[in-house]
Amino acid sequence: MMQETRLHPKDLVYPLFVMEGEQIRNPVASMPGVFQYSVDRLPEILEQVKTAGIGGIMLFGIPACKDPLGSEAYAEHGITQRAVRFIKEKYPEIYIIVDVCLCEYTSHGHCGMVCGEEILNDETLPLLAKMAVSLVEAGADMVAPSDMMDGRVEAIRQALDQSGFAQTPIMAYSAKFASAYYGPFRDAAHSAPGFGDRKSYQMDPANGKEALREIAADIEEGADIVMVKPALAYLDVLKEASLQIDIPFAVYNVSGEYAMVKAAAANGWIDERRIVMENLTAMKRAGAKIIITYHALDGARWCRE
Repeated sequence: MMQETRLHPKDLVYPLFVMEGEQIRNPVASMPGVFQYSVDRLPEILEQVKTAGIGGIMLFGIPACKDPLGSEAYAEHGITQRAVRFIKEKYPEIYIIVDVCLCEYTSHGHCGMVCGEEILNDETLPLLAKMAVSLVEAGADMVAPSDMMDGRVEAIRQALDQSGFAQTPIMAYSAKFASAYYGPFRDAAHSAPGFGDRKSYQMDPANGKEALREIAADIEEGADIVMVKPALAYLDVLKEASLQIDIPFAVYNVSGEYAMVKAAAANGWIDERRIVMENLTAMKRAGAKIIITYHALDGARWCRE
């Protein structure tokens, strides 16, 4: 009766990795319980998503071929576009959020175009906009630009509006920090940079005030929901932003956070259920309306028990 914060399955979004091929269900070694699926094997996990009653899925595509421009990201028959169409046909009730970023599709592994070893911010924007439109045309319900290029929310909003998708919401990765917590994800999405790092376009972990400016800029450009990523080490940023700004906030409980919990639980050092529910509750208490987490299916079940 006195509990101030209540977690609900609809608060949770499950990240899902889809790749080219057939009959593929590859385990991600650094993320126990997480798999890469080919389109034909998606029903195995989508049935679980449907039964769990969670808020939706976040879709990441892994193409067979990569090039410097990440052309498979916005190809009509790209892996992610085909996955979206398949899911909408077979499971129309599942809400699909699509990641909009080039890192999984480029041969150099960076989130934007490059010249030598320089990331080209402005030249990347039309490609991100093209990718967003392509995925919404395929049936995606929401786009989530994660690239951290300046101005990409405005470019995507304009492109969606001009293509007849003015009602499609944008969930911007607004305060995305250059974090060491992303390591296992790069195994899952095959998205490690081929040179250097991403510190020139992702945020310095030391900068909380800058995060508030980044969030405000994305809202001004047209973001409907804004995200703080990672979650646990940045709950102070989430709390401060949610107190100052009246807009829905999302948080991404990222791969490294998940992997640490799973590893400690496997060794018997922690109670996995209690730790997961405590972490997810902390994220909601700090202001998150949407929690993207690899714990979503377990978390939804534990919410009901």
